[in-house]
Amino acid sequence: MKTKVSILFYAKRAKASVNGLVPIYTRITINGKRIELSTNRFVEISKWSTEAGKMKGGSNEARSINSHLDMLKIKIIDVQMELLHKNSIITTETLKSRLLGTQERPRTLIPIFQDHNNKIKELVGKEYAPGTLERYRTSLKHTVEFLQWKYKVTDIEIAKIDHAFITEYEFYLRSVRNCANNTAVKYLKNFNKIIKICLANHWIDRNPFANYKSKVKEVERVYLSQEEIQNIIDKDFKTERLTLVRDIFLFSCFTGLAYIDVKNLTKSHISIGIDGEKWIFTHRQKTESASKIPILPLTQMIIDKYEDHPECINQNKLLPILSNQKMNAYLKEIAGVCEIEKELTFHIARHTFATTVTLTNGVPIESVSKMLGHKNLRTTQHYAKVLDKKVSEDMKILRDKFNGVAFLCEKKIN
Repeated sequence: MKTKVSILFYAKRAKASVNGLVPIYTRITINGKRIELSTNRFVEISKWSTEAGKMKGGSNEARSINSHLDMLKIKIIDVQMELLHKNSIITTETLKSRLLGTQERPRTLIPIFQDHNNKIKELVGKEYAPGTLERYRTSLKHTVEFLQWKYKVTDIEIAKIDHAFITEYEFYLRSVRNCANNTAVKYLKNFNKIIKICLANHWIDRNPFANYKSKVKEVERVYLSQEEIQNIIDKDFKTERLTLVRDIFLFSCFTGLAYIDVKNLTKSHISIGIDGEKWIFTHRQKTESASKIPILPLTQMIIDKYEDHPECINQNKLLPILSNQKMNAYLKEIAGVCEIEKELTFHIARHTFATTVTLTNGVPIESVSKMLGHKNLRTTQHYAKVLDKKVSEDMKILRDKFNGVAFLCEKKIN
């Protein structure tokens, strides 16, 4: 990146002294960011040429002041060239510290990362979900451990982060941390946000991610078939605990709501929709996008079943949901009891709604996308890709249409 430096001398009228003298300042602009420094020289405003950036005339005073300004300009250019020869980043801060002879304090990675996380924490519930904060905290933890593993340090100057640093960090995540491809890519994406902050503030002028390429691999989404859903519905569980978990899991299967969105539901989220029937009106915590979901008969039965549950009454909840950790632990028990070989988690319910409950039954993908609260139709299309049954049914319709044509063709060919 080419560094553009411009130097301007001007008389600062706002700081005129009682005797009418005005201080002369130099304004140094580097890539659009400026600093202003006093030249320790003063001039009568009538004797100053704004266009030339120097004192008018050929008096001894004018020659002395203009000579001082010329020497100062040469000094600024010399410092600029010195930084270039040392391959140092030229910023307003580095230039100012060299000119004034002060020790510049190098910016380091960890305080910048921590400051970013502190700001995320303050905005949780307003602009960010708690899960976002947790992901960045984990990213910071991995970064600190990588620095210790690779460089035996607790921090590093951001100017020293280069392409090799990024590739080594990726290797660490995949090997030492044993992260899967998509997990490693997400951690590097989080780290890239910190680099973008540094670039935006002109703390660095080279992007270490410039030649780095990564790709998220598409993961096959697990969902339940109609038979597996029916098996869970029909199963008579002997404990109230498993019955509760089963009911809330089915609620998600028939609404498409993620765990945190089910947990946040209250009775006020249910209202009458455009068709005169009951709907759930909510916003996804993850994306803050609206979800409007018509309530199916099974969904209403579950809502009615827990309407008078003490937890729902005392805590203004629609359903008495357990912690996500407990829900997933008990769902593994349910899978075992129902002889479902898939690793059952609460999020599979959302996948099941998108596939078995809606798309397989002919609900248009645009409607499914709206109910799921997806911001982009491409996100919903991932579910459509796995529906071999839907492809089979669609092609059967096409096959039936071509049966008559094939008969005519056969007669002509033969």
